[in-house]
Amino acid sequence: MDVIFQPLDVRNLTFKNRIFRSNIAGRFDNYDGSGNQARINWELKFARAGVGAIISSFVPVTIQGRIVPNYATIHRDEHVAFWRELGKRVHEHDCRYIMQLSHSGRQRDIRGVEHAVSLSSTAEPESLHGFECEAMTVGQIGQTVEAFAHGARRAAEAGLDGVELHGANGYLITQFLSSAINDRTDDYGGSLENRARFLREIVAAIRAEVGPEFHLQVKISTTEYNNDVFPWESKGNTVSDSAQVCKWLEDDGVDAIHVSAGAMFPHPRNPAGDMPLEALEANYGSLLSSGKHTHRNMWMFRRWPFRNIFRWRWTRAHRGRIDGINLADAAAIKAAVSIPVICTGGFQTASVIRDAITAGKCDAVSIARPLIANNDLVELFAAGHDRPPKPCTYCNKCLVNTPNNPLGCYEQARFDSHDEMIAEVMSVFEPRPFESQPAQR
Repeated sequence: MDVIFQPLDVRNLTFKNRIFRSNIAGRFDNYDGSGNQARINWELKFARAGVGAIISSFVPVTIQGRIVPNYATIHRDEHVAFWRELGKRVHEHDCRYIMQLSHSGRQRDIRGVEHAVSLSSTAEPESLHGFECEAMTVGQIGQTVEAFAHGARRAAEAGLDGVELHGANGYLITQFLSSAINDRTDDYGGSLENRARFLREIVAAIRAEVGPEFHLQVKISTTEYNNDVFPWESKGNTVSDSAQVCKWLEDDGVDAIHVSAGAMFPHPRNPAGDMPLEALEANYGSLLSSGKHTHRNMWMFRRWPFRNIFRWRWTRAHRGRIDGINLADAAAIKAAVSIPVICTGGFQTASVIRDAITAGKCDAVSIARPLIANNDLVELFAAGHDRPPKPCTYCNKCLVNTPNNPLGCYEQARFDSHDEMIAEVMSVFEPRPFESQPAQR
């Protein structure tokens, strides 16, 4: 059997193949954090097309911890029923569903009406957009640890297959782990062991809440490349730092590690590819009121030569090597732990995935943009294609459209017409949750 389609056993779970849909979704849900039919439609696109597992998009464990409004949360018991229905529908296609438990910390792109102060490991604003924050007190750290544990308990009550802690890409757990961000002088800052304390306390609290059998994995930016945009900043954690953290996590009862990169999101290496400044400029206005540097950024995006310098600085990090960009780090983590390792990073070539698994660099891969471009990517691999006939171009137009528009592929060159592209983007709203009845005479 092709190794891509060999089942993967992860302690208490079996995945039917080695391709996972990575954590991605749009603003499909209700403003109060409750879910709706559009999100179910979105997840079913990938479940029907044969992925072995879906990792949900960022699911906040508190309403103050969301990145933007209109993402379904898990901060209330009343939300369990929605997630139970979603999980049931996904399971009908022999697909596992892993909820990604998350907290934005200071990296909150669009603030909700609650306007609560963003909490972080630090009081320093985020460097790219200037998102402001306050350093968490020890009491607030304890409350947040408890919120993660309750989120895991609700996911288990919903009948989902497990949870993933989002410890990557600049969100709250990264803000504690990172040597470039965490400037605390208490027990949660300084040494690597102290910086990992927050994450390890979350793991312990989840295990105390749901027991040892419920699947728990952690996503981590194994190399942070914190200076990829601003070269005068600290590099942040290295893969050696992360290998030690992953060893501790294995000892603490974590079932799998999900390898990513970058100390913020978006980051030149995640999602690696182009930075479409015209589309970015059209959508960046949604963030203007959220950070100290957003007006500066908009000014740069509009003016030569600053826009060209920014684009060059952004795209130089990957130098065209996108398909499997994080495999070297995944191999290093795989050598450090005995639990399975999942790797993300632009995968859309079957031979690249096959070689990575066969060589022992990872046990499975997670995919986002190439699956948005080709929902049937797994079926194409099964039919013998090494790459899809119309591959993802890594243009990142999907990324920059998400603050304002439904998530989908916005690369018109992949479609026969603009209307065809829009029809595919809008297909997430079918079937509709409500149909009006004909007027009665």
